[in-house]
Amino acid sequence: MKILEKIKKKQNDIQGSPAVTIAFLGDSVTQGCFELYKTGKESFQTEFRVEEGYHTKLRDLIQLLYPSVPINMIYAGISGNNAQQGLQRIERDVCAYKPDLTVVCFGLNDSCCGIERLKGYISDLKEIFKKLKSGGSEIIFMTPNLMADKVSDEITDEYTRDVYKNMIEKADNSLEAFIEKAKELCQKENIPVCDCYKTWKALKDNDVDVTRLLSNRINHPTEKMHWLFAIMLLKQIFKEEIL
Repeated sequence: MKILEKIKKKQNDIQGSPAVTIAFLGDSVTQGCFELYKTGKESFQTEFRVEEGYHTKLRDLIQLLYPSVPINMIYAGISGNNAQQGLQRIERDVCAYKPDLTVVCFGLNDSCCGIERLKGYISDLKEIFKKLKSGGSEIIFMTPNLMADKVSDEITDEYTRDVYKNMIEKADNSLEAFIEKAKELCQKENIPVCDCYKTWKALKDNDVDVTRLLSNRINHPTEKMHWLFAIMLLKQIFKEEIL
């Protein structure tokens, strides 16, 4: 990818080469959200730990390999956002910074709206890609993690259990359809796909309890599982040549 060439150029000419900027556009996983706690009878808040997010881990990996290269990181994840909301704020939150590479990850919240959201999801992703391309940014579409496949016995609050059950039922019936259509779009648009969803699905197919890999037991990966995203993104950047 061109981003790798820019990183290498910066390493070889730290003074004369332009800065390297990577942006991340997505939802709560991209924002760095982990556990949930109740703030009222029917309201929640999340633990925010951006330093444990996959983007920060990716930066750490790049700087491990290229320690002299400063990487500007644009964190543009917002909890609860879907692709439509990402599109609405992309000019302000991403394009204004003219990133060299933008990692886009939407699908979890879109799928929770049900299969009727699918057409709009693909249309919004297409517009996101169009705006990023017109601004000169390379793009990686990163597929999300699996959601929980059951309501964990650790969730004892009745209202929370009902919310989780509803989310699981909607996403279970549609998330894979959303991902497959997004991948088809990426193929048409010649956009690389970092297929983390496929890896999470393989874990589930091999009897891994994927719900235990989620810090909030519904859709936020644990801190350790954010390494999966970071390593797979690094492999995408390197085209798996060294990993």
